[in-house]
Amino acid sequence: MEIQLTAKQLKVTPALREYVQQKMGKAQKYFDHIVWGQAFLFVEKRLHKAEMIVHAPGQTFRALATAADLYSAIDLASDKVDAQLKKHKERVKTRHKAKTSETMSEAVPPATTTFSVVRQPVEPISPERAIEDLDAAGGRFLAFLDRDSDNIHVVYRRDDETFAVVQPVRKTRR
Repeated sequence: MEIQLTAKQLKVTPALREYVQQKMGKAQKYFDHIVWGQAFLFVEKRLHKAEMIVHAPGQTFRALATAADLYSAIDLASDKVDAQLKKHKERVKTRHKAKTSETMSEAVPPATTTFSVVRQPVEPISPERAIEDLDAAGGRFLAFLDRDSDNIHVVYRRDDETFAVVQPVRKTRR
């Protein structure tokens, strides 16, 4: 990875250049295809600042850090860029896993659900009478035509052996 080092209001020593290259070189462990990096080092009112930018295909990572000395600022900026690269790598990994699981699910045909159709004549009765008929028949549910509302309702037996009535209601449009 090619690294450009720019300094403002300070002199770049060979030791400083090597330290920056070592810290920015850590980014290679996350992605091999990093194009190049830039490091800006500058001093403002007794504060040392380091800005690191890493360019990868289709993605740019940037971190700015401020510290009392220059080496600490470089460490902080490097750690921030590494955290961004790690997060991006995890995001790419999970995205690829989701794509593979989708293709795997497409390869296996889904199990077909089988059901039976029960045809039942409905007659206008009251809900109380429907519960009596259901209890006498010993079934799980019974559809009936409500005498008062002229709508189809369903009465069913719950797990605790009580009964419930389903009354369909039209959804209002907004």
